Amino acid sequence: MFVQELEPVADSLALSALVAALPLVTVMVLLGAVRMKAHRAGLIGLAVAALVAWLAYGMPLGQTLSAGAQGALFGLFPIMWIVVNALWVYRMTVRTQHFDILRRSFGRLSDDPRIQALVIAFCFGALLEALAGFGAPVAICSVMLVALGFDPVKAAVVSLVANTAPVAFGAMGTPVVTLAQVTGLPLDSVASVVGRQTPLLALVVPLVLVGLVDGRRGLRETWAPALGCGFAFAAAQFAAANYVSAQLADIGAALVGAAALIAVPGARRPAAEPVRAAVLTGVRSEDLDHEDPRREVVRAYAPYALIVAIFSVAQIPPVKRLLAEATRVFDWPFLDVASPEGKPVGANVFTMPLVSTGGTLVLLAGAVTAFVLGVRGRVALREWAATVHELRYAILTVTSVLALAYVMNLSGQAASIGHLVAAAGAGLAFLSPVLGWFGVAVSGSDTSANALFGALQVTAARESGLSPELLAAANSSGGVLGKMMSPQNLTIACAAVGLAGKEGDLLRKVLPWSLGLLLVMCLIVTAQSTPVLGWMLP
Repeated sequence: MFVQELEPVADSLALSALVAALPLVTVMVLLGAVRMKAHRAGLIGLAVAALVAWLAYGMPLGQTLSAGAQGALFGLFPIMWIVVNALWVYRMTVRTQHFDILRRSFGRLSDDPRIQALVIAFCFGALLEALAGFGAPVAICSVMLVALGFDPVKAAVVSLVANTAPVAFGAMGTPVVTLAQVTGLPLDSVASVVGRQTPLLALVVPLVLVGLVDGRRGLRETWAPALGCGFAFAAAQFAAANYVSAQLADIGAALVGAAALIAVPGARRPAAEPVRAAVLTGVRSEDLDHEDPRREVVRAYAPYALIVAIFSVAQIPPVKRLLAEATRVFDWPFLDVASPEGKPVGANVFTMPLVSTGGTLVLLAGAVTAFVLGVRGRVALREWAATVHELRYAILTVTSVLALAYVMNLSGQAASIGHLVAAAGAGLAFLSPVLGWFGVAVSGSDTSANALFGALQVTAARESGLSPELLAAANSSGGVLGKMMSPQNLTIACAAVGLAGKEGDLLRKVLPWSLGLLLVMCLIVTAQSTPVLGWMLP
């Protein structure tokens, strides 16, 4: 048995934490300063973590490699298993041109560009984040807004800022699932606290979006639809995260938010021509005037309805128990780790939910989607293979980062850093979202930031007497605000709207919003750590 040590380097916690931070520093420098590709930075960081675990922390080489292998497997299943199947569904809608039908359907909901920004960038962007994540909402929504006549820069900025509130529950809950796994906290507990933080952002973001589109006039004339949309989105996300399923949080929020937006009387009112002339400075796509048969419109919405239906059925207690019977639990080979107190850690046992995991349920929805959209079996399989090929570098990045996280967590590196960070005391609650924000700003992924810093946050929380669930959730909730300024997302946005090389211009426009909303989240978490808002926690 390998027993973790907190002070293996010269019997000093500070020196041990400094050495333990080398893998994280390596990844951050390679990504932020060297501008190395994420998958390469992840692999190099993994190598550094393994060397620190073996040479500095005394973890046997076999157990070090085994810990990394477990992290890599978790990155493949269930994490990337969810992402691949979700993006596969989207690719089939593009292949059959039902995605274009959906885009035209949104364009006909309102001719007011401020409402269009809310429908497409906020609501539909959240739906895309729920199904795919990893930059897809920014790319797709930017293109759709440009097709409606938006200026490319404004379309990119609106899409980047909108891609905040849904990120923590994106890709069928992947970030919170990862957070629960690396921290050892129950998924329901983590999702519940995140579901009491990010909905507060959802109240603000729609107002920010209409302000970005049309300044003070936009706020003055469309505050009611924006507030109605934000409130409905927030309420649905809170309810799903706390009482239904983390995987359904964004899907439910997106659909309820869109329904509430359209239900507000002012949302369907034609926009004044001065507003349209001031906002729509681009070229409107001609295919928006094409009338689609009602049957095809229904088929365009069908994939998303199927996913909601299948996940809802899977939450029915008898069905949930039946699906859980396929779960396999086994001792992880060549791994026998104990905490500094001598207690075996949870990672010694590995749980594999073969059927009940979100990826398998999305795969089932995808199979039914193929039938509904008329995609032949051979073509559907080719699209699935093409999806894997498209995501090959993302798969390598996620598996390497999670392998790094598991090595750091199981060797005791994360615990050393966490104990040192705990010296911040009460100030830790304020700084906790900043750590998640920094992780996402550099890596471009809330999932990666949770894998890197989740265990550290929990260790620091326990040492300082704060709620582990609160700080773990704060890592994810703060992280969503770093997504709009990550190099990955900025590059995706520029490429989507034909602004290659203008990433710096976009960064200057979104940075104030990222920092401003981060300050709000820091204050929320700080208040939740005290009696002021402590009543909000479960």
